Amino acid sequence: MSRLAGKVAIVTGGAGGIGAATAAELAREGAAVAVVDIDEAKADGVAEGMRRTGARAIALGGDLAEEDVARSVVRATVAEFGRVDVLHNNAALTASSFLSRDTTVCEISLDVWQRSLQVNLGSQLLMCKYAVPEMRRGGGGSIVNMSSGAALSGDRTRLAYGVSKAGVHALTMYVATSEGKGGIRANTVVPGLIMTDAVRAHLSPDIVDGLGRATLTPYVGQPKDVAELVVFLASEQSRYITGQMISIDGGMSAHVAMNTSD
Repeated sequence: MSRLAGKVAIVTGGAGGIGAATAAELAREGAAVAVVDIDEAKADGVAEGMRRTGARAIALGGDLAEEDVARSVVRATVAEFGRVDVLHNNAALTASSFLSRDTTVCEISLDVWQRSLQVNLGSQLLMCKYAVPEMRRGGGGSIVNMSSGAALSGDRTRLAYGVSKAGVHALTMYVATSEGKGGIRANTVVPGLIMTDAVRAHLSPDIVDGLGRATLTPYVGQPKDVAELVVFLASEQSRYITGQMISIDGGMSAHVAMNTSD
C-alpha cells in the first residue's frame, strides 16, 4: 500500500516513542518526512534509519514553542520536498523531571504552567500557523494534533499537562472550521495508555499494571497503534473526517472507574 505516495509530512516530537513510530509509518506509506525534535541528534538518527529503508527523510531541530523555529521548520521542509501535505503535531513535555513539578492548582509554579502551555499547545498553534498556508498552496492537507486522555477528565496532579492538552481540542476544531472549505482537515488523536519509554519512566509498574487492567482490550497500546491511526487520518481514506477527537485507549474512556484489583 502507498496511501501517501507523493505527499510530504512533518512530524514534531519525532525522535522517539509515538513520533518516531509515526514518522516510520508515514514513510512506509510513501510520504517524504521531516522528523522534528528539540533533540536534533536523536531526530537525525530516526531520519537516517528511515533513509536506509529507501524513504525520503530529513531531520530538523529546535524548540517549537519559539515562532522563528516553527517558521523555519516549515520553510526547510518546503525547500527540501517542495510542499507540505501532512502535519502531525506530537511535540510535548513528557520528561519525568518536568512532569513531577506539574502538581495541583495550589502548588504549581507559574513557570511550569506557562512552559506547558507554550510547548504542548503553543507549538501546535505555531506549526499550524505556518503549515496551513503551504497546504492551501498545495490544494489541501491533513493536520493530526496529539492530545491525551488527561484532557478528558481530571486527576490529582499534572494540572498544566491536562489543561494544555484540552486546549488542543479547541485548537483542532477552530482550524477545521476555518480551513475546511480549502481542503484542509484537522483532527485530534487522544491516546490512553501507550507504552513508550516516557510512560515507563514516569509511571510506576504498579500504576501501569492498574491502568492495564482498566483497559478493555487484552493488551495495552503500543506506539505503532497510534502511528497507524495517524496514517489513516492523513490519508484520503478519512477524507470526510474533520474536527474530531478520536480516542485510542483500548476502551478505557468507555466505562466508569472500576475495581482493577481482580
